[in-house]
Amino acid sequence: MPWNLSDYPDSFKNFDHVVKKKAIDIANALLEEGYDNGQDIPIATKQAKVWPERADSTYATKEQALERAKEIAANKETSVIMFTKDGKRQD
Repeated sequence: MPWNLSDYPDSFKNFDHVVKKKAIDIANALLEEGYDNGQDIPIATKQAKVWPERADSTYATKEQALERAKEIAANKETSVIMFTKDGKRQD
């Protein structure tokens, strides 16, 4: 059963919105790869906790990350929607 923002493991409940979403994405990807429910949640929890630091170090600036996202979106003929860490949509 795939996890979502309405139905997720208890270990994700104290994560902020963005980290919780990432943990859900990781857990669902692990399930798709054949991991069972006993393995996916601990791995996703651990990876989601360190994800923000790794994501921040991937790009020199937020502006560069935004430009890269816009480039990818343009190639896929879609758009970029940004959210703050607390889950609020940015203009």
